Order: sequence, then structure tokens, then C-alpha cells
Amino acid sequence: MDTTHWQPPLIWRTALVLMRGLVGLLARLEVTGDVPAHLRRGPLVLAANHISPFDPLVMAAACQARGIAPRIMATAGLFRVPVFGAAMRHAGHIRVDRGTSAVHRALDDAAAAVGRGSVILIYPEGRIGLDPGMWPERGKTGAARLALACGAPVVPIAQWGSHEVLPYEAPRGMLRGIARSLWRRPVIRVHFGAPVDLGETTAAHPGAARRATDRIIDALTDTLAPLRPDEPDLPRHIDPGRPTDLSRAHRRHSR
Repeated sequence: MDTTHWQPPLIWRTALVLMRGLVGLLARLEVTGDVPAHLRRGPLVLAANHISPFDPLVMAAACQARGIAPRIMATAGLFRVPVFGAAMRHAGHIRVDRGTSAVHRALDDAAAAVGRGSVILIYPEGRIGLDPGMWPERGKTGAARLALACGAPVVPIAQWGSHEVLPYEAPRGMLRGIARSLWRRPVIRVHFGAPVDLGETTAAHPGAARRATDRIIDALTDTLAPLRPDEPDLPRHIDPGRPTDLSRAHRRHSR
């Protein structure tokens, strides 16, 4: 592996500072845990749970608080937005064309980036989770395959509270959510967990990526639990526009 570390461009470092300020305006951000110093500049895979459209800003703010500038795997639609899309490309983020034959190219691009010493942020669930209790749902194997292919460590990042800022259907209802947050400033908690033991050394063995993915989701679940001690089953804040889907419920022996 080429361990020459990727250097985040000025536009991305500046954006991280601005996003931390924006999150601080709308919520009270509490960041706990950390990434070991020798991993902060990569190669590293950060795996986060996904509960709200506000998550990317929360993750950017939390990473900035810990001195990390990750490259983000983001939906292709963001790259098509005038000006913003160009800024995303210049900042080194990775386009994911979901639902197309080009979707696998994103994993190759991410693997190349990690191989060059980057920190990659990925949502292993592959979407905003629709578990009724808002616990991490059964993950896609991309994060595990990326880590196994590159030999990179995986650090879980659990977050809780961003669902109180923006509704699931944003931009529908976004202005109402922002106004409510400016008034109430809900608490958003983010915790960087310990690196995950994937239990595998290569994705070539049958079922290896699936088993490693389950370990990542287990770690996310364990990291999330202390952030919501008074909401063990259902969230206190209910978003009426958020659908539920039990088809991808993550099963484990204990939580």
C-alpha cells in the first residue's frame, strides 16, 4: 500500500470549519471518543450510522473537532448541483451512482483513495436507516470490502440527535425544522468508537465481507447505545414523515 498521505485541499478544510459553525448554530454538539493519533491522517475507513439528512454536516463538524478531514462517499446527485458539485469534486469526495452499473466504480475509487493514505467516511447501511427504533440496520458490504481490500482499519462513529434538526423528507419541512432547532438547539451526540476487529483478512473467502459487515454494524450499535440511554427502544422525537422498514433489521444476540 502507498502510505503517502492525501492532503485535504484548502476548500475542504475551510468547509469543515464553516460546517462546524453551522451545526453549532442549530444544535449543541457533544463529541466524545477519538481516533488514535497514528490513524487520523489515514489510511482509515470511518463507518457512521445514518439517521438524518443532517448527518453529513454533523459528521463534518465532529471530524473537524478531532482534526480529521475525511473524503466522503456521496450520492451522485450532489455532484450534479451547479457550483456545489464542482466544489465536491475539487475537495476530493467520491461520487456514488446508486442504482446504476457504475456504482461499483465508487468502491474502486475509494479503494484507490485509501491506498494513497486517505481517510474515507462511509455509511455502511447505504441509506438513512428505516428501523422503527432508529438502530443501525443490516449493512451493505461496501465498507467491509473496502477495508479488507486495502487492509485499512475501521473506526465506528455513532451519532444521535441529528434527526431532531432536519426531517426525513427534507427539503420538505426543512424550514420548519431549522426554525425549531434555532429555538430549541437540540443536543447532538457523536462518539468515535474503538477500531473494529473485522475477524477477516481478505474478502476472497466466501461470506467474509458479510461477516465483517455484521461486525461493523454490531460495533456501531454498541457505540450508539450509550448515546441514547433514555431511549432504548423508540426515539423520543418522532418524525411523522419517516417510513419504517423491517426487511433490513440487523439481528444480533445482544445489544
